[in-house]
Amino acid sequence: MQIGMMGLGRMGANMVRRLQRDGHECVVYDINPASVEALVKEGATGSGSLEEFIGKLAKPRAVWLMLPAAITGKVADQVAALLDKGDIIIDGGNSNYRDAVDLGARYAEKGIAFVDVGTSGGVWGLERGYCLMIGGPDAAVRHLDPIFASLAPGADHGATPDKAAGTAPFGYLHCGPSGAGHFVKMVHNGIEYGVMAAYAEGVNILKAAGSGKAKRSADAETTPLSEPQYYQFDIDLPAVTEVWRHGSVIGSWLLDLTAGALKADPALAQFGGRVSDSGEGRWTLKAAIDTGVPAPVLSAALFDRFSSQGESAFADKLLSAMRYAFGGHLEKPKA
Repeated sequence: MQIGMMGLGRMGANMVRRLQRDGHECVVYDINPASVEALVKEGATGSGSLEEFIGKLAKPRAVWLMLPAAITGKVADQVAALLDKGDIIIDGGNSNYRDAVDLGARYAEKGIAFVDVGTSGGVWGLERGYCLMIGGPDAAVRHLDPIFASLAPGADHGATPDKAAGTAPFGYLHCGPSGAGHFVKMVHNGIEYGVMAAYAEGVNILKAAGSGKAKRSADAETTPLSEPQYYQFDIDLPAVTEVWRHGSVIGSWLLDLTAGALKADPALAQFGGRVSDSGEGRWTLKAAIDTGVPAPVLSAALFDRFSSQGESAFADKLLSAMRYAFGGHLEKPKA
């Protein structure tokens, strides 16, 4: 099947490679000509402009966008202006589901289908496959099924899922109309924030398990460790995260990645600790607030990311100022 891929970053380029491995014809375009040329050398059909890109696609044309959320809507409109009734635009980036609802309704007036595909797999997707959460009109999603099937991981090794159960056991699912795919992916990423935070906090407690061996200042600014005899452990963090990977109830791919990171760099010296958020956690909490669903874990994980970005610095300074104002407490230098 032919598919057009626009946006050839790490995920977009690897998706093209995975599709080509499965025999699909890929027409590619990116504002960076070197990205296009690299995939042309691997068998893709390159394009030097948006108009040339659209012109090389056979009807019904299917254009897959793998772009930053901030520009996806603008580019989708540019693409839609060059398409005809019966064509399809697919957004595989981390866009806001509300944008997909609005674009889907607007393009439907022109007879163009808008399919939003929440795509999880990151840089490992080329080999592992991509978990796909799909929203859009039924006919368009059915038409694209060969593409989704090739991108998805497929059945787990040794498993024989019942086709009657649908496509979910193969790693892709039509979740509903336009917007549903990105809504499910949004919540997926919100959960990801919480799981990551739980691993990070737990391992940090393990790291502090030897605190009873350290000499602590005896002053008004330092909380005493009342029972140091219970904190005399030197925990091997890489070994613990490795053993958790084997038979533990908290095993997961994220734990696999955690164990790998600690094995490669136990002190995590190459990381500064600033954790970005690209929007999905915020949108998930807005949906929780709008619908009245409590989400304390996801909200704490998101706010922790804000703190890591320095957004708590002024509040921390104000807390210190208040302690000084009422008690004359001077700040201790950071360790």
